[in-house]
Amino acid sequence: MGEKRIKVGTLKEIPRSYGKVVQAGGKLIALFKMQDTVYAIDNECPHRGGPIGEGSVKGKIVSCPWHLWAFDMTSGQCLSNPYGHVRSYAVSVDGDDVWVTVD
Repeated sequence: MGEKRIKVGTLKEIPRSYGKVVQAGGKLIALFKMQDTVYAIDNECPHRGGPIGEGSVKGKIVSCPWHLWAFDMTSGQCLSNPYGHVRSYAVSVDGDDVWVTVD
């Protein structure tokens, strides 16, 4: 099917220190903004399906609100379980528009 670049919002719509959940290509994706860099990872925690985008953020680490599994928002790597990573997505910013590449 190939990759698709999908507009998911604007920089102004993504809060600092909190996630924003968007739908892109049939997937729920959690967006996070650090300074003016935006990161995108799967919203569903592999542990029990918790909403990662609603978790607490400390630096580049977001914790799932259900059972506190911690993820590096820059890579999707799980810091709580070596087998629990989530997918990260390429993000680009064009002016104020935020785009995520999904397949």
